[in-house]
Amino acid sequence: MGTPLPITIEHTDGNARAGTITTPRGSLTTPVFMPVGTRGAVKTLDTGDMEALGTQIMLGNTYHLMERPGADVIESLGGLHGFLNWDGHLLTDSGGFQIFSLKPKISEDGATFKSIYDGATQHLTPERAVKVQEQLGADIAMILDVVPALPAEPEVVREFMERTLRWAERNRAAHTHRTQAQFGIVQGGVDVDLRAESAARTVEIGFDGYAVGGLSVGESRDQMVPALAAATAELPTDRPRYFMGLGDPIGLVEAVNNGIDMFDCVLPTRLARHGTALTSAGRLNLKRAEFERDDGPIDPNFEHPLSSRYSRGYLRHLLKAGEPTAGRILSLHNLAWLADLTDRMRAAIVAGTFQELRAEIHATWSQ
Repeated sequence: MGTPLPITIEHTDGNARAGTITTPRGSLTTPVFMPVGTRGAVKTLDTGDMEALGTQIMLGNTYHLMERPGADVIESLGGLHGFLNWDGHLLTDSGGFQIFSLKPKISEDGATFKSIYDGATQHLTPERAVKVQEQLGADIAMILDVVPALPAEPEVVREFMERTLRWAERNRAAHTHRTQAQFGIVQGGVDVDLRAESAARTVEIGFDGYAVGGLSVGESRDQMVPALAAATAELPTDRPRYFMGLGDPIGLVEAVNNGIDMFDCVLPTRLARHGTALTSAGRLNLKRAEFERDDGPIDPNFEHPLSSRYSRGYLRHLLKAGEPTAGRILSLHNLAWLADLTDRMRAAIVAGTFQELRAEIHATWSQ
């Protein structure tokens, strides 16, 4: 069950793809970066801000939302779209990454762990993860997978991959929502053979789209890229491909270079709350004393009406004074900057100049 999400690939440049994903709600142009609204809101921002930024799709975190306020509450208030008053697309993760960071007891049935809110024992199975996400009613739901902490011994990586595949079959069988797409997740650590095997076997189960999980979790870029390439080589070209938890500029261009369409990460808003802006010259720490009397914009080469009106000097003052407004303005800037980067990647793919843009991003962000 579920709704297939066809992606029309309009242009390619090598393996990089510029396309349009068609959903029952509308369409998404790719590549696309998805801001993370963990508890139903992107930190310091609201859905009006997302609309002003032109955001196409946001994420909600299943684990946090099922804990507070609860899936039943959200369902009674119109599902996640009604709860947020958001007409755009929504994707919910399964909560797997957050749960496994809590060091759960894992059995073949599911994961048992202590709530971070009240310490109560929780048990999450693939079937429950599907049910909760159906109650939330997002446009795209992720399966419950098992995420190995890297580095890990080969036998552990295979064990987690095999369990993810067994759980994937249960996720798929439990899914009954007629207008909600369900994505499978490829695991396999940084082992290229396991990544290829996991991708091929996940495709055999048959999902509406496919995600690469368990990367960008501390491994080197030299380990990440071959593992990613091995996975995407086995994924169908007519379904969306999603790299989970990726938000740094070099990582984004490398993922697009290997055929990825969708990404999400808390990085841009987390950096913003700590005073760091993403700019055409790289990261900019606005807490530094050199910006005290700087009346220039955050990034002279990137202007956006939601953030460019404020000077570096003003933002440094807000940061030093502990004003939350600083994090809000910088979050707006960072999300707008990343959206512009995805637009630039799309335009470069269309123009056949993606490798030039890739080289430019590497030159700036590898410093």
